[in-house]
Amino acid sequence: MQVAERTELQRPIDAKTGFTVTEEFERFNQKHDVFNRSTWDEQVMSDRVRKFFESYFTDLAEFRKVEGFTHRDYALRNAAWYIADFTADLLEASDDRKEGFLDTYTMFREGATVKKVDGTPQENSADLKRAGKFLGADLIGVCDFDERWVYTHNFSRQKQITKAMDLPDGLTSVVVIANEMDHETIKTVPSALSGAATGQGYSKDIIALLSITQYIRNLGYRAVASLNDTALSIPLAIQAGLGQYGRHGLLITPEFGPRVRIAKIFTDMPLSADEPIDFGVTEFCEVCRRCSDACPIKAIAKDKPSTAVHNCSNIRGIKKWTVDAEKCFKFWTNQGTDCSICIRVCPYNKDMSKGYHRLWRKLAGSSFRKFALWLDEKLGYGKRHTATWWWSR
Repeated sequence: MQVAERTELQRPIDAKTGFTVTEEFERFNQKHDVFNRSTWDEQVMSDRVRKFFESYFTDLAEFRKVEGFTHRDYALRNAAWYIADFTADLLEASDDRKEGFLDTYTMFREGATVKKVDGTPQENSADLKRAGKFLGADLIGVCDFDERWVYTHNFSRQKQITKAMDLPDGLTSVVVIANEMDHETIKTVPSALSGAATGQGYSKDIIALLSITQYIRNLGYRAVASLNDTALSIPLAIQAGLGQYGRHGLLITPEFGPRVRIAKIFTDMPLSADEPIDFGVTEFCEVCRRCSDACPIKAIAKDKPSTAVHNCSNIRGIKKWTVDAEKCFKFWTNQGTDCSICIRVCPYNKDMSKGYHRLWRKLAGSSFRKFALWLDEKLGYGKRHTATWWWSR
């Protein structure tokens, strides 16, 4: 795969996505992901980190008589993560591939040897979206391949070495999918129970991702399935028109707010790229501090977007709101499960199938955004519910 020349760092698409890419831009090395750093960097490694990862093996979890952290809460969380964990572990010992998190997926049948070539890129995209929704994607969009967001290297936790990026040359498009995380479970954040929403989101993503990838391969084209591995998902999702970037560093979609998990497929199938969307998120986040105020360890930026980074787990050379990944992950490990407080309190975290929530979304995207923010707080959205409330529903 070819690396972008410095003169190509700024692209016309950036004006539509809202990212300002500077001359200091550096593509990201997967080794510096904070989860990977927890296996080699003393700045991140700790006994709590080890126990955090062990807790996904239920017998090693530290059950507590604390709301949301009981045996049944961990049992459900770990069951929700089962598909993601099983597929990730399947080839790690034999082939040094932690698929979905460090490496792309390889578990496919052979596709067609003859390509279907009777469709235009626009027709191919329409067919793909129809098939993708049928195969389990809640959201699906297409963008042009942009190597700026592809990692410079893969990383092996098993051998503690960087590996060459194995994404083949000649891939022209990226199909980005997203699946909803459960709205009710997220209301119990922070809790082990709420971690089930994350695992369930990934599991749904994987089923849709593998199925759509096989569909493209069955049409005779190359398709490489990627979950958290290989490339940064959020910039690609924004380019594919699935949503906008929020203060909390997450994708905010019109349909589900920040309550989504993302996956992507790199392909050479001729496809028509979607346009990035703008429904007022940037302007709303400029006046909203709900996530940064609620973050217990103050890892979320309160000020304006900048190129400042906190540590090597942040990508360099992009003007944006940047989260301190070290602080965030430390809170995760201290409480024994992932944290989604910023998702729970985000005003866009609503059930948009309801008409009055869609009306609120219109207000948030207009000059009445401060009123929308006041209304959200006045009506009590984003407050934490107990795990007992969820179990008794």
